[in-house]
Amino acid sequence: MKISYNWLKQYINLDIEPEKLSPILTDIGLEVEGMEKFQSVKGGLEGIVIGEVVTCTQHSNADKLSVTTVNIGGDDLLPIVCGAPNVSAGQKVVVATVGTTLYDGDDSFKIKKAKIRGEVSQGMICAEDELGLGTSHDGIMVLPADVEVGMKASQYFNIEEDVIFEIGLTPNRSDATSHIGTARDLVAGLNHLYDTRKYSLSLPSVDEFKVDNTSLDIDVIVDDNEACPRYSGLSISGIEVCESPDWLKTKLNSIGVRPINNIVDITNYVLHETGQPLHAFDAKEITGNKVVVRKMDMGSTFTTLDDIERNLDANDLMICNQENGMCMAGVFGGINSGVENDTVNIFLESAYFDSKHIRKTSKRHGLQTDASFRFERGADPNITVYALKRAANLIKELAGGVISSEIKDVYPNPIVPWTIDVDFNNVDRLIGKKIDQSISKRILEDLEVKVMDSTDEAMRLLVPTFKVDVTREVDIIEEILRIYGYNNIEISGKLNSSLSSRPKPDLEKIQNTIADYLVGQGLSEIMNNSLTKASYVENNDDFTSDQNVDLLNPLSNELNILRQSLLFGGLETAAYNINRKSANLQLFEFGKSYRNLKKSEKSDGIKNYLEEKHLMILASGNISTNSWKSQNENTDIYTVTALVNSILTKLGIDKGLSMSEAESDSSKYLLQYKVHDNVIADVFPVSNKLLNDFDINQDVFCANINWTKLMKYSKFSDTVYVPVPKFPSVKRDLSLVLDKKVNYNELKEAAMKTERKLLKDVNLFDIYEGSKLGDSKKSYALSFILQDENKTLTDKVIDKTMKRILHAFEQQFNAQLR
Repeated sequence: MKISYNWLKQYINLDIEPEKLSPILTDIGLEVEGMEKFQSVKGGLEGIVIGEVVTCTQHSNADKLSVTTVNIGGDDLLPIVCGAPNVSAGQKVVVATVGTTLYDGDDSFKIKKAKIRGEVSQGMICAEDELGLGTSHDGIMVLPADVEVGMKASQYFNIEEDVIFEIGLTPNRSDATSHIGTARDLVAGLNHLYDTRKYSLSLPSVDEFKVDNTSLDIDVIVDDNEACPRYSGLSISGIEVCESPDWLKTKLNSIGVRPINNIVDITNYVLHETGQPLHAFDAKEITGNKVVVRKMDMGSTFTTLDDIERNLDANDLMICNQENGMCMAGVFGGINSGVENDTVNIFLESAYFDSKHIRKTSKRHGLQTDASFRFERGADPNITVYALKRAANLIKELAGGVISSEIKDVYPNPIVPWTIDVDFNNVDRLIGKKIDQSISKRILEDLEVKVMDSTDEAMRLLVPTFKVDVTREVDIIEEILRIYGYNNIEISGKLNSSLSSRPKPDLEKIQNTIADYLVGQGLSEIMNNSLTKASYVENNDDFTSDQNVDLLNPLSNELNILRQSLLFGGLETAAYNINRKSANLQLFEFGKSYRNLKKSEKSDGIKNYLEEKHLMILASGNISTNSWKSQNENTDIYTVTALVNSILTKLGIDKGLSMSEAESDSSKYLLQYKVHDNVIADVFPVSNKLLNDFDINQDVFCANINWTKLMKYSKFSDTVYVPVPKFPSVKRDLSLVLDKKVNYNELKEAAMKTERKLLKDVNLFDIYEGSKLGDSKKSYALSFILQDENKTLTDKVIDKTMKRILHAFEQQFNAQLR
């Protein structure tokens, strides 16, 4: 939010420089995030002076140039070559001296001493567009004859300089969304800081307001008093729509608001002055002479000021005439009902809309406006008429016209100030310091919180309606503290702490250990948003939309649900990097997934929701690049499988572990790791369909580990040294002919069950399929590592063990030695 220093001075007798005022604003809760100098004309006309053309002759080498000498109040006359057709001796002109910078929008150029067609030129006689004072370039500016030579142009043209504060306003400070609101806080802050009562708030008077006639009576009907608790309006006829005066344009330009015309500019001016949004309708567009505040049917179309046709929700509040919608209440105007250059009669609106309705409409349609910014936070319901009178007076002053109706004020259930009881002991306890009661009362009175009754122990306060966020005793204490100053609360020399034991197993330690391991293997950790778009789920058969956790008030359609899987965010990251020529990726992410297990209108709280932590690993592209000593090595399914195996080993998960194949819409094929038939991890190459959805044109391999389930089986402990066995291991190989449906994991499990003591490992080192074996057969070459930790194995023991294993294969899988 932008606040003008000069504008503030209209409401408070400021005598403090902007540089000193900035930290004061921050200390009272209005954090200044930046300050910038503003000039009503860019550059402030620095280096530009008023001069008099003493001589003017034709340039000897150019028909369209004149050679002049100009007096700018110095000892010497300046020779200046001028190309303007209207230059002549005796004129008072505006001169840019050597070294002056002139601006043309974002571009600029510096005046330098030069020779033009052989004649020396030490400056420039300027036209109004070259100075930023207008748009004409027909010739140089010629000033009245009585203007003083040598006067600074900034002084003559009354160039206004200002300082603009960029305020980082927190959502609860709806009372400070205006210059008057900011000035009110400054009154309290400055009076307390300097222990004085000289600062006070001065509001513009509206006493001159009067109704001239009732010739343009427009009725107001409010169908939804919950969404629109108060609606005020009046009619003004006979106005002239034109360009705003300079002072008004300067005020708006200083805070980054583009001037449009005098009527619209006045509504914007009053908004930033009071914090109350206004809207002016062209009266001829109000058919039936009725303004109706209502909700339109679901799917109704409405074209807004930006010429975009929008489909309305049944909960969008609209300002309508007797037939059609004219404005999205509190958010954005319609394209056909606003003030145009030929508008003569207007209806001026000043309403109070429910913050929830406005926030939802604003988010639903992606419209963030100055009006919605204020209504979303909660406007003051009792300022509507004051703002209406203020704007009406300004319109009569700047656009003419007469007020042609009584003020229509539909306010069936007035919102009145509320009382809060405050215990002084609670003030001291929460602040951590005993504050004099008189100081607390003065602060509150400066903030316009009225002290109705007070004793030595407590006080009863009347809170004004513009303090929307102040509803509890603790809110009052916060108001006192921010004006008193957080920096004025001494920090105790005593440090209190409590001892707590960490749960075992220490889940954070385990996660950090695995993360460190993955980083050590060359992977990069990523963190994606838990919010994602519902279309990912809708287009994938692995998930169901019924289990989406929907956001009630999504920021956009791209972020409207909580993710059911980390995969989609990972693919977004992969696509982003691949599109930027970073195609070799090894990534991992720890994150949570969310599912709604039972969607219904009567939800049973969090019992219906499942939140699980997952570890996702993604690999794509090359593991290593081509060099003089190595060739490209591509990532594949074994890249992620090896990482998963290492993680399971580190976590001590070996017993009951099995693997199986499954089908998935997200994958070309799917390998599942199970512990006691519970799936703890999936490893798969991402399907071509999913890769195409993300515009990824290279293979991506993924592992998805259900971290929540995995922790139930983890036996993670610190690394323990195990001595190297004294007796050697023995390796034996078997080449088997098997049915194609038999997989390696089944063979390994069968071997391990057959020989539990001596068999240490089983590996698959070759696969063969061919016509010699038959269409239903394949050949596996397996290696077996045998070892006895207490003695050296003999051939007899080894052969006996291998025969038992082979017999088990023959019995269970109909295997044959090849």
